[in-house]
Amino acid sequence: MPFTDPDRAADFIRQFHREQPAAGAPESRLRAVREEIGRTGSYRHTPAELAYGAKLAWRNAARCIGRLYWRSLVVRDLRHLSAADDIAAECFEHLRLAGNGGRIRPVVSVFAPDLPGRPAARILNQQLVRYAGHRVDGAVIGDPAGAALAARARELGWKCAEDRFEALPLLIQERPDERPHWYGLPDDTTLEVPLSHPDHAWFAELGLRWYAVPAISDMTLEIGGVRYPTAPFNGWYLGTEIGARNLADADRYDMLGTVAERLGLDTSSDRTLWRDRALVELNLAVLHSFQEAGVTIADHHTESERFLRHVAQERRLGRPTPADWSWIVPPVSGGLTAVYHRYYDPVDPEQRPAFLAREPW
Repeated sequence: MPFTDPDRAADFIRQFHREQPAAGAPESRLRAVREEIGRTGSYRHTPAELAYGAKLAWRNAARCIGRLYWRSLVVRDLRHLSAADDIAAECFEHLRLAGNGGRIRPVVSVFAPDLPGRPAARILNQQLVRYAGHRVDGAVIGDPAGAALAARARELGWKCAEDRFEALPLLIQERPDERPHWYGLPDDTTLEVPLSHPDHAWFAELGLRWYAVPAISDMTLEIGGVRYPTAPFNGWYLGTEIGARNLADADRYDMLGTVAERLGLDTSSDRTLWRDRALVELNLAVLHSFQEAGVTIADHHTESERFLRHVAQERRLGRPTPADWSWIVPPVSGGLTAVYHRYYDPVDPEQRPAFLAREPW
């Protein structure tokens, strides 16, 4: 069995030529791909195939509400790079390009693929920017979701400050049996927004902030049977990702109790809905702060309407829009959004191209 599935390769080539009529008929390209797979076990995408395949992976992302913009994805073809130093340098450039002074751009940086007998490098971070968690006297300072990677980085020699919002270094492993390399993020790569509230001056005293570019870095981009395990990608934040999950979840920053106390809410019973009221104010602070800083962010009501526009556009083109309802419906006021009150095309786990959970070495 070839390393790369020739049937998946053929399916993608046909789709590419079908949706990109200027590419012409697919027959000659299909013959070339089959011959290359037979000779080497895999094949190399053309730059146009790579760019369109990455965009299709976003279009197929069943958990993403922001797919209306899939055509705007900036695809950086970095397949010639496989060394950790080079990958780190280009990940930093990715963050600068995506940050764009606050006008966030959707970007994917595609590094060398897995090849027969030559697994490609892996980024060990879940995101290119994420905050560390530090275990001190049985408690965690910072983000508990970043505690394991922070501990590994320290073992590799990283010197941390144990701050609440300390950016983790980038950890890159070139080969399964090699020690990872770590790289501190340059200051100009980490665009951050300090959080304040439009009505409560005390909110700024909480010292909260969040980074602007949510660049996922632990998933594999698969296009036509070729796997790119190092392909960090980003859109821009939906406010609820920060305000209702990262800062609110009990196993993350767990800020609801603090916000409720400062608001003077009655927390003696769940029936006072103090969590709900604190959650809305926390989300309002996130949206307000990003807007004041001139940094792109979406609210869940607007993005819900835009997603249904995407669904309608795809239907007019005769294409389904698979969607995971539990991810599309936002974690704040779900029933007030348009995406709540309908069903979606079922998710096909075999649909490709796709961003997939990365397999271990």
